[in-house]
Amino acid sequence: MEISLIRHGKSLVTENNSMTVKEFKKWVEKYDNSGVFEESLYPSDTKEKILAAKIVITSHLTRAIESAKLLNPKVNIINDPLFREVELPTFSLKLIDVKLRPSVWAVILRSLWFIGVSTECESLIVAKLRAKEASQQLIDYACKYQSVILVGHGFFNMLIAKELEKKGWKGKRKREAKHWQCNTYFVSN
Repeated sequence: MEISLIRHGKSLVTENNSMTVKEFKKWVEKYDNSGVFEESLYPSDTKEKILAAKIVITSHLTRAIESAKLLNPKVNIINDPLFREVELPTFSLKLIDVKLRPSVWAVILRSLWFIGVSTECESLIVAKLRAKEASQQLIDYACKYQSVILVGHGFFNMLIAKELEKKGWKGKRKREAKHWQCNTYFVSN
């Protein structure tokens, strides 16, 4: 049996101007509701996996659904919010005057999230519990179909991969985290 985790494609949201944390929150909403760039070429192993898969799961976010359809236009997708990306914390307006690029805000807020700040979002502990549930759902699909694909998101895919490894699934030592990359995990029947 195998489970492949694919990270979605690059978002159509490319705005990278400095903004306040309040503006960044709106930027994230736009990012979550936008699609992805169509590429002229996709990684061959990613393409092979999704073309051969008997079942493809995505989160309910547009970038994951569109990515799966770009990789295989004929694919039937099951989308499920269980597989959504982990959110970033938000802050009060005390930081209103600080303007940073979205990529900087993302690093700062994700770092704060990893050390326990979870204002207006799920905590790392809750996200890990969700990843445990998501990994079990993928395992259940793999038991039924032998091969399952998840087109998901960077951080949540990482949490799922760790859960799969805890349950005895084997994959590459070094996970690929770039857009369109595929990480496959195996277990003997």
